[in-house]
Amino acid sequence: MEPIESLPPPPSLDVLVARLGRWSAGRGPLYLLLAARLRRLIDEGVLPPGTLLPPDRRFATALAVGRTTVVAAYDALRQEGRLVRRQGSGTRVAPAALLARRLRSAGTGVGTGVGTGSGAGARAGAPRVRETSNPLFLHLLEAPDDVILLSCAAPDRAPDALAEAYRSLELPVGDLGYHPAGLGVLREAVAARYAARGVPTGPGQVLVTTGAQQALALLARLLLAPGDGVLVEAPTYPGALDLFREAAAVPLPVAVGPDGIDVAEAVRLMERHRPALAYVVARFQNPTGTVLPPLAGRRLVEAANALGVPLVEDEALADLAFDAGTPWTPLSAYGEVVAVGSLSKVVWGGLRIGWVRGPAPLIARLARLKALHDLGSDVPAQLAAARLLDGFGPVLAARVRTARAGHDHLRAELARLLPSWSCAPAAGGQTLWVRLPHGDGVSFAQLALRHGVAVLPGATADALGGSVRRLRLHFLAAPEVLTEAVRRLAAAWAEYTPGPEPVRAALHAITL
Repeated sequence: MEPIESLPPPPSLDVLVARLGRWSAGRGPLYLLLAARLRRLIDEGVLPPGTLLPPDRRFATALAVGRTTVVAAYDALRQEGRLVRRQGSGTRVAPAALLARRLRSAGTGVGTGVGTGSGAGARAGAPRVRETSNPLFLHLLEAPDDVILLSCAAPDRAPDALAEAYRSLELPVGDLGYHPAGLGVLREAVAARYAARGVPTGPGQVLVTTGAQQALALLARLLLAPGDGVLVEAPTYPGALDLFREAAAVPLPVAVGPDGIDVAEAVRLMERHRPALAYVVARFQNPTGTVLPPLAGRRLVEAANALGVPLVEDEALADLAFDAGTPWTPLSAYGEVVAVGSLSKVVWGGLRIGWVRGPAPLIARLARLKALHDLGSDVPAQLAAARLLDGFGPVLAARVRTARAGHDHLRAELARLLPSWSCAPAAGGQTLWVRLPHGDGVSFAQLALRHGVAVLPGATADALGGSVRRLRLHFLAAPEVLTEAVRRLAAAWAEYTPGPEPVRAALHAITL
């Protein structure tokens, strides 16, 4: 065995569980399914040689399986030479020499590995994480199966207007097709949307991106350095936490209440730490669905501007108000705010069109960074998006009607089959923030997978280490699919036996 100081840090339990993905959704004994997924993580180098794996009982509790399942899986991998189990020193991935021999005989190779370390998370000197451990994304990478995905929220069908927009496209002539900042016609259309909301905007203040996720990624790469502080809501969108972790930044979480982020605490935190970035979802907050009142929003913007903290508002869900008369004032109406928007939540996830609205000098720098990565987003998609925005009212209204019907249907089914669960009605957005009466979301999500439903545990979205009894469920699927999903969740709940009383998760929860 290698010297202790040279061994990789053990992965946090939450990270390892997330890395396993839909491990139990296949056919066959659970111990073989678990061994197969652990084998893949070892062979890919995600679990480097020498990595200490969780003790049998703790691992079994997190996976909602019996201890014998974990013991049998570990034993199968030990017999293959992939694991070493020693009394008193635990279970480790086999040393490099032994593992290399085994992999050479199997005709495979070990990758370089990624930072799966404990989540003291992002701090100065911590290695950058090069790939995701976010269950939102890992579920999307799985092969299609019978699992109903209530974990990743996006429309599962495109409106007819999108196909019509593509059919009527006229591609530009005498144009190379490389537009790192975005097509002028789309930048103008997005700018006009902000102007209509009382936020004067020119096309030079808009960068077109490949979805809101790329917009956040570019901002993180440009504005963050390892060890920088980032103010985030707790809980918040896990995909943003993933990007901040990739940048090796330090999350500075502020709790979200019934009216959104605690602005007074956010101001105190900004005064004390002067973070390099503040990230908020002010309207239909992801995942709680809360809406920040206008006066609170104004105070947040004014404080951030006065302290020199770049404030990023994620507006991807802001259009999805169930009450069409609900007024919306973007935070950028109150001062200097970098806004991130997208069509993927309103139109279709496959339409990878997003944007950043901000000061022209920032947009110019982001455009140069984007040019480095992809030379510009897909031109036909931008042309289709511009055509959609030209008559966006009916498209948006239809999407909102569908979302509201799904919201009402999912809440009714939960009340009928899972009356002990609780969730407040949402005023818009795409998800419900559900509280379990006991147990924890991570272990229940594992059992739900074996019943054919993927859900997002609340702890994966909470950098404060809270939300352990929460689940995020989206309501965008067809009514019959939502009914079947709740039926499967109810069957899983009937079998669920929680482990010890859940404790507040460590900071490594932000890595998911």
